[in-house]
Amino acid sequence: MQEIVRWDTFLIAEHELIERAMAVLKANLELVEQDGHEPLQLKRALDFLQEFGDKVHNVKEELFLFPKMQERGIPVQGGPLGVMLMEHEAERGLLGRMATTVVGLKEASDETRRTFVQEGLEYLTVRANHIWKENDVLYPMGRQVLSQADADALLASFRDLDVRVYGEGARQNYAGMVAEIEDAKVRKPLVTGLSTEQLHGIMEALPFEVTFVDTEDTVAYFNRLDKAKIFPRTRSVIGRKVENCHPGKSVDVVREIVQGFKDGTRDKAEFWIDMGGMKVMIRYFPVRDDNGKYLGVLEVTQDIAPIQAIKGQKRLLD
Repeated sequence: MQEIVRWDTFLIAEHELIERAMAVLKANLELVEQDGHEPLQLKRALDFLQEFGDKVHNVKEELFLFPKMQERGIPVQGGPLGVMLMEHEAERGLLGRMATTVVGLKEASDETRRTFVQEGLEYLTVRANHIWKENDVLYPMGRQVLSQADADALLASFRDLDVRVYGEGARQNYAGMVAEIEDAKVRKPLVTGLSTEQLHGIMEALPFEVTFVDTEDTVAYFNRLDKAKIFPRTRSVIGRKVENCHPGKSVDVVREIVQGFKDGTRDKAEFWIDMGGMKVMIRYFPVRDDNGKYLGVLEVTQDIAPIQAIKGQKRLLD
């Protein structure tokens, strides 16, 4: 896992690991009553949610974050911190009961299996809502009341607890644990839930230009099809070699960038130019699958002059 320098993004990254284990749990719960679940995978998912989700992640909040927010005026009794603590206890109770049943689930009665599934689904609902409340409500509240010194102290405390529990490589260990309980059937890309129409609409709504060049260095896609573009292009560009889409003097540079992406010596390339009152930023990124296999290059072009001109703050709906 990459180095994280803010207390809230640190905890949100842990939520992502928890959600991955929850996906494994959910996939198995759907098969329990038909005896089609994977017993070892299910047990390991529950183990992770108990050992990391509760005894590491929740404990960080209970020992460090919640007391600090209370010091800065956020109430416990009758306030958001009290709700979070109640939900932690609800999660513990559900996981604890499931952990005592999971080992003999294959031989358990139909009623026991139904109860297990019901408690599992209840846990998933409580935990999912809890994560949403923390990510979107509690953590932003914390950012408002905590000083920079508070934030630095929290991050140091989180890291110290990780080291005490799992050593210097704790965060890599956490990620490895999740990876070990997942499989291809469980960890599906989010994009599989989108229709082609939805995906096209999303790409057309992006406020910048995107071009994708495949592994054969051929232009395979660009967005904002019939809209005004910084660098106008038509459908005829699809299928052309990328070197035929750039001025001759820049072809060698493009080839060097692409080769760097292919051999792993580059992870991005960025340029910016002044053009017709615009500050045009052009960025290139390698596209890879979940296993690191090279799939192509993504070119992103944007006029960043309006962004550079931003001053002060504008709150949502102001």
